[in-house]
Amino acid sequence: MELVIISGRSGSGKSTALHQLEDLGFYCVDNLPAALLPTLTLQLEREQYRSFRGIAVCIDVRNSADDLRQITTVIAALPESINSQILFLDAKPAVLTKRFSETRRRHPLSNDKHSLPEAIAQEHDLLMGLSQDADLVIDTSDLTLYDLRAMISARLGSESKQGVSLLVESFGFKRGVPSDADLVFDARLLPNPHWESHLRPLTGQDLAVAQFLESHPQTQEFVGDITNLLLRWLPAYAESQRTYMTIAIGCTGGQHRSVYIAETLFRTLQQAHSRVQLRHRELSTMVTA
Repeated sequence: MELVIISGRSGSGKSTALHQLEDLGFYCVDNLPAALLPTLTLQLEREQYRSFRGIAVCIDVRNSADDLRQITTVIAALPESINSQILFLDAKPAVLTKRFSETRRRHPLSNDKHSLPEAIAQEHDLLMGLSQDADLVIDTSDLTLYDLRAMISARLGSESKQGVSLLVESFGFKRGVPSDADLVFDARLLPNPHWESHLRPLTGQDLAVAQFLESHPQTQEFVGDITNLLLRWLPAYAESQRTYMTIAIGCTGGQHRSVYIAETLFRTLQQAHSRVQLRHRELSTMVTA
């Protein structure tokens, strides 16, 4: 049976992820005491629960500190029939603070002695073990609720477990490198379509921008080198039991060069891998293979 453990800091979107997995056919439990995980999995392996895709449980800072320290041991002791993975959601402290201020909800660790920023920092320390052991980390700082639901469906929705689930993501360096990126490539060395007035309002998805970039030999060499590296080493990542990988391509604004290269890589990787998604962070679009 498939088990997804959802964790992360409060305000990062755990409830949204849990609801999305419920829509995907998982039996979902929120705020489960970590010590009860073996009992839950044993019960749900019974015949009457076989119709569910798997189990999704949210285990976070609402657990006791002792249970959080023991969670790795608890997961390791689960039966071999349980295929477990950890999904960890997080966001920048300023974003989490803003979300709590907007919703006026109380942070689980905030009280008369600890301010909201202090509670957010303390939560990071308490969940360090889960974040380090996570199979998939998603930074929701720049994601809307709908973006997160789409990403959960794209990355966890497929029942196929063959190979690595790839996400090719374009971004703009002016807004920072995606914190969940595994491989980062900098496309700012290529000619910038921004300085061509007729190309400035377009994106790397437009033919005119593609033709401009392809007219420069270094673009094709750059894309070719990245493609060869990925095709050469992705099988090795898969053999190392890697489940998810995010390949991030950045340029200055995340509108032209990075988008074009991400689109090109996505089309190439689709031919060799069955589980590939494409996201343009600055354009807020997500495509699933």
